[in-house]
Amino acid sequence: MQTILGAGGAIGVELAKVLPEFTTDIRLVSRNPKKVNETDQLYPADLTNRDAVFKAVEGSEITYVVVGFPYKTKVWQTLWPSFIKNVIDACLEHNSKLVFFDNVYAIGGDHVKHITEESTVSPTSKKGVVRAEVDRIILDAIEKRGLNAIIARSADFFSENKGNSMLMTMIYDNLVKGKKAQWFCNKEVIHNCSYTPDLARGTAMLGNAPETYNQIWNLPTDPEKINAQGWTNLFAKELNAKNTKIQVLPAWGIKLLGFFIPIVGEMYEMRYQYDRDYFFDSSKFNKHFN
Repeated sequence: MQTILGAGGAIGVELAKVLPEFTTDIRLVSRNPKKVNETDQLYPADLTNRDAVFKAVEGSEITYVVVGFPYKTKVWQTLWPSFIKNVIDACLEHNSKLVFFDNVYAIGGDHVKHITEESTVSPTSKKGVVRAEVDRIILDAIEKRGLNAIIARSADFFSENKGNSMLMTMIYDNLVKGKKAQWFCNKEVIHNCSYTPDLARGTAMLGNAPETYNQIWNLPTDPEKINAQGWTNLFAKELNAKNTKIQVLPAWGIKLLGFFIPIVGEMYEMRYQYDRDYFFDSSKFNKHFN
């Protein structure tokens, strides 16, 4: 059995599409799971409940955590540490491997200019502090408790299922409406992004390769050093949109707009990802899997 915790999100759905290449025994866990494949087993659960986590993991050879709690700092501070502790305890009790789908928020400041698996843990945001703590809890369990686990990191991502994708919200959505694309802080700096089907396939490949465990991996991401203007040009070409100008929202503007649009306000502390180069390097994965 391979189990997806958080099966209804952008990554969870794509992961469920890929896993039949490795197994026909798939369990989808979320509040209201829906089948992706005909043979999927559905398991409705509140994953903030410890007992529900244990029941969801029971019988799993591999447990994938692709949960996306609401994008609010206070929610993350409250839910993430206890949730990941429950998942680890459940995996150890039920002898399940753990594949944790992570972001790069634990890496802050100028370290985002070239993000590798060896990048210094250096959170400069409250959300980053939470993610650094979650990673530490997993790594400690690997070292001290015998957990078999992978931390699979993703850059900012985009897909048809837009979710909280800044690329889709700021560029694609505006171009579709005939408006100027928008971006934060600086449109000229590098900001490469991951594509969700690639992330899902990479996650499944890692989970089903025994030699990849007890390591951190950056998930496959196109290595082109592209900036917001480059992304806008690409989307405009596909949409036959003539206006490729970008309205740049400065840091103070993010803070001001956040009073009216909460999700934008939550981005203010993440501005360091947009005011300097942000390059996500997945060469370790690309080399290992050729």
